[in-house]
Amino acid sequence: MPDALIHPSAVIEAGAQIAEGASVGPFCVVGAKVKLAKGVVLKSHVVVAGDTSIGEDTVIFPFASIGEVPQDLKFRGEEVRLDIGARNRIREYVTMNPGTEGGGGVTVVGNDGLFMSGSHVAHDCHIGDRVILVNNASVAGHCHLEDDVIVGGLSGVHQWVRIGRGAMIGAVTMVTADVIPYGLVQGPRGHLDGLNLVGLKRRGAKRSDIVALRELLGALGQGSFRDTAKHRAEEDVSAMERDVLDFILGPSDRSFLSPRSN
Repeated sequence: MPDALIHPSAVIEAGAQIAEGASVGPFCVVGAKVKLAKGVVLKSHVVVAGDTSIGEDTVIFPFASIGEVPQDLKFRGEEVRLDIGARNRIREYVTMNPGTEGGGGVTVVGNDGLFMSGSHVAHDCHIGDRVILVNNASVAGHCHLEDDVIVGGLSGVHQWVRIGRGAMIGAVTMVTADVIPYGLVQGPRGHLDGLNLVGLKRRGAKRSDIVALRELLGALGQGSFRDTAKHRAEEDVSAMERDVLDFILGPSDRSFLSPRSN
């Protein structure tokens, strides 16, 4: 605390833990149970409340509200928390809520994410590393977004949905079912529209991996995702195909977004 840079107009409640090298700008409010790691920057007019921890070198921009009580009518003030990782960029008017008793009590945000202006992470979500939520994208409660997911602007993710690693959601899209890893989803009521080829190329995926994923996607479109995945899981497949198969066979109460029929 003595080595942190605190603006005189900031309100820091007794008990807050602010590490060396952290910076709290003008008119910020930091609650009593908040933990700010080394290098965290709160620009100005930022509210960080509740049992919230923020990892090293994360920067939060003006008017963000982080850690306030969940937007869930079942919440009754139980002990819950929000854990945010390192090197995130959390832009203006972003909201992130802690967990609820019914969802495990914790919301988790990974490392190196970009949460653009007005985006929302609801209670009990688990957000992976290098996730991007574009302006005004909203992720409802209990969702799991794996690493390297991108959710386009003005898009919404329905509660309890899982989105696999490397998937991309187009702008102005409503996602109501699980999205397989590396999938591309777009449309007002989202449907699976092939692979996120741009993301795969950025990741350095080999041409053979992309061809194999395309073939797997075609096979999945011919019948039940789970039945096809069970059959293919017994075969010798690539690491990326295994990502998709393991995701499909993982625990979920929801169906999967599939290609739109002609």
